[in-house]
Amino acid sequence: MKSFMILGSVVGFLIGAGFSLADGCSWPTALWRASVAALFVALLVRWWCRVWFLGLREAMDQRRQASVSPPATPKPSAKI
Repeated sequence: MKSFMILGSVVGFLIGAGFSLADGCSWPTALWRASVAALFVALLVRWWCRVWFLGLREAMDQRRQASVSPPATPKPSAKI
């Protein structure tokens, strides 16, 4: 998860710096905006990774339970 957060912060920093410099801001303002964007994107990536990992863990648990338990036999139903 650390590598995803680092990747998110680098991407956020580059996006923040790029948009700030494209807007014509001074370097200190661009650095400040890029730092805030890096923090925001890192937190967003952290949240997304947690949701993704929980989904993967649930899917693995479901597969494990499906392979352990025998399939249920369906009850015969009355045909109309």
